[in-house]
Amino acid sequence: MRITRNSILYSLLMLCFLSACSTSTKKEASKTIDKLEIEVPLCGNAWLVNDISLNKEMISDSGLTNWSKKSNLIRTYVRVNGAGKLSLGIKAKITHGLSKVNVKIGNTNKEVTIKDTISTLIPVGEFDIVESGYVQIDLQGISKTDEFFGEVSHLVIGGEATSEGTDFVKDDFYWGRRGPSVHLGYQVPENTGDVEWFYNEITVPKGEDIIGSYFMANGFGEGYFGIQVNSESERRILFSVWSSYVTDDPNTIPEDEKIILLKKGENVTTGEFGNEGSGGQSYKVFNWKSDQTYRFLLKGRPSVNNSTDYTAYFFTPEKGEWELIASFRRPKTSTYLTRPHSFLENFITEMGPVSRKANYSNQWVLNTEKEWIELHEAKFTADATARKDARLDYAGGVEDGTFYLKNCGFFNERVPFDTYHTREKTGEEPIIDFDSLP
Repeated sequence: MRITRNSILYSLLMLCFLSACSTSTKKEASKTIDKLEIEVPLCGNAWLVNDISLNKEMISDSGLTNWSKKSNLIRTYVRVNGAGKLSLGIKAKITHGLSKVNVKIGNTNKEVTIKDTISTLIPVGEFDIVESGYVQIDLQGISKTDEFFGEVSHLVIGGEATSEGTDFVKDDFYWGRRGPSVHLGYQVPENTGDVEWFYNEITVPKGEDIIGSYFMANGFGEGYFGIQVNSESERRILFSVWSSYVTDDPNTIPEDEKIILLKKGENVTTGEFGNEGSGGQSYKVFNWKSDQTYRFLLKGRPSVNNSTDYTAYFFTPEKGEWELIASFRRPKTSTYLTRPHSFLENFITEMGPVSRKANYSNQWVLNTEKEWIELHEAKFTADATARKDARLDYAGGVEDGTFYLKNCGFFNERVPFDTYHTREKTGEEPIIDFDSLP
């Protein structure tokens, strides 16, 4: 092989170029690391978005594990309260070999290598954030020399975009992954008297009937009544009453404080529930539809021996009649209906990054004097997950003449909780033949 003066000069220039690139890359990495201050745990803030069935297998208290497929897309959500440069790194390790991973924010992709067997902070680089709000940070495998791409416990962020603060789930990861629950507390006018009946309507818009949603219509001081999406193939009407004995284990409720079933409707399943308080539960499997308005009617009045009876009815347009769900007696309680409210919650953690919404319309109560009173003002509230700024994807209020609730999905149009909202009165009091109710 002939070696010329020109080829020697070219080789020297290439070595200088590569050395300069290496030095530049190291300087950029060092600059990025210097700005990384805020650790975001994946266990509370990341989801496998293209195969939710693998979430529990791949994302646990230790972060992202069992990461074996290039098709796995892991998305982490962090809210930044400013714009500008966002510095990013990942805390990761690999059992054997090395892997290359793509990190994406918006349309910008950066590639990193995971090669250390102990958890190491790997600088990714800087990204431009044009406005405050939720940022989606995606991880996806490119290549690997072993079975897994590695394990990632945290993203680490900093820089100008974080200077005004950040919001993400820092603890209580189960509740953080479920997302914030939101409520409407209907304001009962003074001098209404004793409320014996509570009427409400729900319409779930098309595409908002997300698996894991409980669209609760008729909440009261001692229980709740609404509709759920339990799976791709099953939906339910659910009515429950808490026991006066406070426990998460129904087996510990004393006999004299157990909820008593008085009657139930056709094809209704009844039993006990636990984990979030305990009491009597009833549900009917029913394939309710989106974009269809359903009507709910609840009765509550004092009964014998210091007890209260609660009865729930559901009106389906398909049948055109009121159906009995169940009637329960709650011992050691003597009251009419109190605290009429609605709520919206997600009860499946894997569905935490998906938004859902419902419209609540035409709320009325009937007092013991047989007088209907329209409830057209509501207080919008949210749970502890929202109140400690773990999740800020919540909204509620009035639109198109109805109340609405919306949660999850990491949207940015937040409505402050503890605010009051008023809809226009309909004046359309319910027409119900109480004597014909089952």
